[in-house]
Amino acid sequence: MTRPVGAGTAVTRRLIRKETRGDLPLLACLAAVVLVLTALCAWAPAFAGGQEDRALRQRVDASQAQAPLISLSTTPEVFDTVPPALDAAGLLHAGRTLTEQLTGPAAHHVTITGGSYDYDQASLISPRPPGPANTSTQLALSYLPSARAHLHYVSGQPPADHTPLGTAPQIGLSQTTAQALGVRAGSRLTLEFAKTLGVQDAPPHAKLLVSGVYRTTAASDDFWSSRETLDQPSRYPAEHSAGTVLAVRGLIGLDAADLLAGAGVGGPRMTWQLRADLSGAALDQARALTGPLSHYSADLSTALCQGADPITGELGCHVGGQAIGPLLVIDSLTPLLATFTAQDQQARQLATFAVDALAAVALATVTVAVRLLLRRRQAHLRLQRARGASTGRLVLLRCAVAWPVVAIAALLGWAAAEPLAPSGTSGSPQPMTAALAASAVALTVPLMTWLAVREPRRTVRLRRPRRNIAVGRRVVLELTVLIATGAGVVALRSQGPDGILGAVPALVALTVVLVLLRCYPFMLRLVLRQARRSRGTVGFIGAARAAHDAPATGLALFVLVLTLGTAVFGGLVHRTVDDGLVTGAAWTTGADASATVAGTVTPASDTRATGTRTALQHLYTLDLAGQADGAVISPVAVITVDPEQLAAVAPKSPLAATLLARLPTSADGRPDVNAPLPCLLSPDLRAREHTGGFTGTVVPEGQRPKDLVFTPVGALTAAELRDPLLGPVTAQIAAGTPLLITTARAARSMPPQASGSTVLLLKGDAPATAEPAALRSAAAKALGPLARIRVRSETLSALRTDGLTRGLGTIYTTTSILAALSGLLALVLELTLTSHERSRTTSFLRTLGLGGAEAGALHFLQLLPLALASAVGGTLLGLLEPRLMARTLDLRQFTGGPTQPALHADNSLTVVLVIGVTALILAAAVTEAVLARRRGLGTVLRLA
Repeated sequence: MTRPVGAGTAVTRRLIRKETRGDLPLLACLAAVVLVLTALCAWAPAFAGGQEDRALRQRVDASQAQAPLISLSTTPEVFDTVPPALDAAGLLHAGRTLTEQLTGPAAHHVTITGGSYDYDQASLISPRPPGPANTSTQLALSYLPSARAHLHYVSGQPPADHTPLGTAPQIGLSQTTAQALGVRAGSRLTLEFAKTLGVQDAPPHAKLLVSGVYRTTAASDDFWSSRETLDQPSRYPAEHSAGTVLAVRGLIGLDAADLLAGAGVGGPRMTWQLRADLSGAALDQARALTGPLSHYSADLSTALCQGADPITGELGCHVGGQAIGPLLVIDSLTPLLATFTAQDQQARQLATFAVDALAAVALATVTVAVRLLLRRRQAHLRLQRARGASTGRLVLLRCAVAWPVVAIAALLGWAAAEPLAPSGTSGSPQPMTAALAASAVALTVPLMTWLAVREPRRTVRLRRPRRNIAVGRRVVLELTVLIATGAGVVALRSQGPDGILGAVPALVALTVVLVLLRCYPFMLRLVLRQARRSRGTVGFIGAARAAHDAPATGLALFVLVLTLGTAVFGGLVHRTVDDGLVTGAAWTTGADASATVAGTVTPASDTRATGTRTALQHLYTLDLAGQADGAVISPVAVITVDPEQLAAVAPKSPLAATLLARLPTSADGRPDVNAPLPCLLSPDLRAREHTGGFTGTVVPEGQRPKDLVFTPVGALTAAELRDPLLGPVTAQIAAGTPLLITTARAARSMPPQASGSTVLLLKGDAPATAEPAALRSAAAKALGPLARIRVRSETLSALRTDGLTRGLGTIYTTTSILAALSGLLALVLELTLTSHERSRTTSFLRTLGLGGAEAGALHFLQLLPLALASAVGGTLLGLLEPRLMARTLDLRQFTGGPTQPALHADNSLTVVLVIGVTALILAAAVTEAVLARRRGLGTVLRLA
């Protein structure tokens, strides 16, 4: 009799529902893993993209606070008309439309914030500055509207933007510049400008009126960086005669260029500052902007330049009806983005290790859950197999139960996390990755079901014993894993991680587990030998059962080792970065705070009365000649310091101790100013001149050239060159420049150098004086408002809040927590899977008279080796991985220090993790013992 089709389908459906109800706990575990993985695929990329956007905005804002990242400049052609004429206000206003030539959506992210113009240096004819050493005076003129907010006029008024008819253009000078020129408000200056070739036969002259004298005020946005000449004049030796050239700079009004053009002066260099407003998806916007910027200059020429200039023969360009020269685009955003991209790539590489480790732990958890699910259904599967069910039908039946649960969990995880993902960032949810994760979990079910229910192959020929076959397969597997791990580590060290090589830590974890499993039986045999000699059978039986169950606990050991190793590795990265941030902040500031100004100047006041210790450093650039062979070494960075001041600021500094021991202090110094100057050399300078000292020539103002003799007393070590005391001054030195450190007595022998730098290190003696506000006040009082002040606490805070650093820490924290939870779930499932054998052993022994306490001890001893092996393996893996990836694990860009920070393990976190894993396994043993003691005699006899 044939069974109706509908009846068979109904039976199959009832069977699926029945098996689903019986497998609900394990299916819930699978659903939880899939839900978490898909939720991460929806939320994590958007969050990581937001951190990248934040990091890029921080760097762009910091750079634009000092100088514009994008600028346009051109020179107007004033001689196209007769008489020469220029409308500076109209040209600057018309230049605001130049962003229209930026193609695509990039134009919406760039705005012109202002315009300025500058004249090349002109010779000051009258009045003649006081001092016989001044051979000539060069005066540069600038129209800089943004400077007005940082100036305070002590006499007169700012130069007028609309000069009264019949009057000379107006100019404002700083107090030091006015004093150097010997002028005041109301004085008149006569300037000689360079002549325009092909148009003028003689250089034009123009008169300017000093409208006011100003002093600069402090700026918190680094405005004065590279603008020091507006306040401080500079001097340099004349090229073709003895004496000094005095170079100064003054501020003029808006229409000064119009009046100077009428006097026959060529056009100034007009500059428009462009600001990149990167809000929202900053990284995507910056990348979209670099393309149009690369051909921005060509687009401007195409749109604005038609025909040829009659004088120069170049393309004739017009903006706002004014003839101009070619437009020059200065793009500093693209190099900044390239640097940031390299840093971001390194952060992504570090994050890859954590993400891949989490994926491996999750996959292992899924494998354990499916194994336990199949173990629970083993009797049913055998019965169905005996009734004639095919392998394919059994596999499909298991898939019909598990796949709907996986699909629903994946959809729920995606639907729950997608609305929570940050919007408007450079990252976006990854549905394809989520689908792959869910598919990997779903495919694990049919694969393991097929391995469990397939029919063994039958062959007529004689085969080797099963034990030999198993041993051979294990050896092949171990060799394959070792070869793959070695190749992965070599590739990782040579080319860095990618989506595939990021899984190398999982292979290393598997290798560690294989080594532990090989050592496991050997160690347990040693324990068995000791247990045989001891009284009682509990220790011997516990060790014997642990040795017997060692291969079966391999997956649990892998999960625990990988989870613990990932957490230890994350703690090591976090601790290393945190220590490196402290070192980087100290390197940037040198002490509690540092102040830097251009030129070698003398502090205006002594800060010791305010409870602040200071150390002054002057940086000079000299050409030195070796006394032994006369070879010229150019340039050499010469730093003058007071060792006693450095020792007071940093008593524990190795550099300060070396300088104090080898360089004579001011009290021990000779009164003869012509005596040789003791010095310490950098290794590269000592290598270029193995013996003897150095000589250098300086030209004090109003005096004849003077020779300085430097006598080396030693060489600086690499550790001393990386001392934080040299951080701020080293930042002013070009890379690869030889270094020489001498005493402050040399500063009295050398004239002020405008191209040099002055660094003042500050340390507060009390908590009140160590506050950022107090340190800033003391630094500004000592070096003036132009000082660039850096406070260590503020610098450290800025480094710690960097988007890349915070994002990396969040990723490692999140993945470590999720991996720990997944590992806990896998451990519980694995112990549940193997608990039957332990319970049978305990029940059998209880029928032979084993007491409850001894049974609990037996459970404890069976799981104790697993706890110890996982603790040792996880700690070893977490500490071994960074050493294997030494060339790949570059953390210097996250710390701001001079070198790669040394790897520091977080010992407290490691101890807590090891104790936690051990306590977890032992708690499982206690739970099994408690459950075993509650079993009745009938249950014990059935299990036995």
